[in-house]
Amino acid sequence: MKTRLLNFWETLRTSFWFVPALMVCSTVALSFLLIYIDKRFQLSTHHIFGFFYEVGPEGARLVLSTIANSMITVAGVAFSITIVALTLASSQFGPRMLRNFMKDTGNQVVLGTFISTFIYCLLVIRAVHTSGEQDFVPHLSVSFSLVAALFNVGVLIYFIHHISSSIQAEQVVASVYQELESHIDLFFPDTLDDKQLDRSKEQYANKPLVSSLDLSHLHGYDVCSPHSGYLQAVDEIALLEIAENNDWVIRLPYRAGCFVTIGGCLVTVMSNDKEEISDERCRLVFNTLILGGQRTPEQDVEFTINQLVEIAVRALSPGINDPFTALACIDRLGAALCRLTRRGFPPASVYDDAGNIRLITKPVTFLGIANSAFDQIRQYGVSSVAVSVRLMETLTRIAEQVANKEQYDAVKRQADMIISASDKALSEQNDIADIKQCYQACIDALRPFDDKYRHPHNVY
Repeated sequence: MKTRLLNFWETLRTSFWFVPALMVCSTVALSFLLIYIDKRFQLSTHHIFGFFYEVGPEGARLVLSTIANSMITVAGVAFSITIVALTLASSQFGPRMLRNFMKDTGNQVVLGTFISTFIYCLLVIRAVHTSGEQDFVPHLSVSFSLVAALFNVGVLIYFIHHISSSIQAEQVVASVYQELESHIDLFFPDTLDDKQLDRSKEQYANKPLVSSLDLSHLHGYDVCSPHSGYLQAVDEIALLEIAENNDWVIRLPYRAGCFVTIGGCLVTVMSNDKEEISDERCRLVFNTLILGGQRTPEQDVEFTINQLVEIAVRALSPGINDPFTALACIDRLGAALCRLTRRGFPPASVYDDAGNIRLITKPVTFLGIANSAFDQIRQYGVSSVAVSVRLMETLTRIAEQVANKEQYDAVKRQADMIISASDKALSEQNDIADIKQCYQACIDALRPFDDKYRHPHNVY
């Protein structure tokens, strides 16, 4: 249930309508409250408002209608500017970056402010009347509309500054990396110095590896996907509870971010019972998984990695030709991988309190993240000496912080492929010499781990 709520909240955060809708609802309630206060305490008879302005019913209507007309016009302009910014972001940074701009709270609040002021003025106008023996002008409500109009001028200035700075390449890369940092802290909270880092040392110390598990005595039943889509989130706690209650072993061949086709095996349930699983139990299992039309970063850390990669690859394209943005992305990716070297990754198997295996998953690995981060940039930037050199320098920084054999192998693999691709793509010996020099620095950084992991090196 918690996973579905988080997924729903992520959907709301990345929509343009949620925050403005909340602000409009609050404005409607505020307008009724201020009009009630005006009527209840007869504030129209107080002379304090005469210090600021003194208008009758017609004047109040004119003030409110002028503000309403201005705000709806400014709101239209703000929407137009936002659409232009989204178009520029999509063409220069990639369509997947639209989500980051749409979830920008500043843009949502600005649009909500203008629309709310417009709705507020319309609601207050209807309270101004001249029927009866005495005219009624809600002075407090009209005064608040004037304050709101002045406030909206500041909001408009902020919006112009914010939208112009948010589409700058450096700001886009920094914002994506900031989100990546938060996801790393969320998905990999344990550090190498934390007692809870490696659950395999205690809870999984005597457990066999997934590859060596013998589950041939169990009967397997596939739970097929009713429709195609991306696996956005997995409620692993609920899935583990279902497996315990039914004495099952559940194999999940996908992780968040993978694409599932209709009719494909989504989950394999293994049990001692030869009878087929009922449709009701299949629905229980399927309800722990969330499929959607697009990838989301809720449980998919590689999604944010791919955003930085897409920005870098587009920057290296001949149409844009912006290598400095690509270098900035490489720096951020290197910082993220350095951060991950000191984090504990989830195991592929999950056991219950009794020590029985219940879940077999496909967890994210350091090698997979490293490949996602550097493979495409290496391929698209193979003809750029600056890109190859920066990749080598980044790998050198990561090599200085490797903490296990998987990280060692991942860094070594990337360095070997960069030097191999550069040899084939570049003809100038001076250019190749610069890359080889950086490669040697990376190898020297890995050398303290040679005796531990026993890997030969091809030193140039």
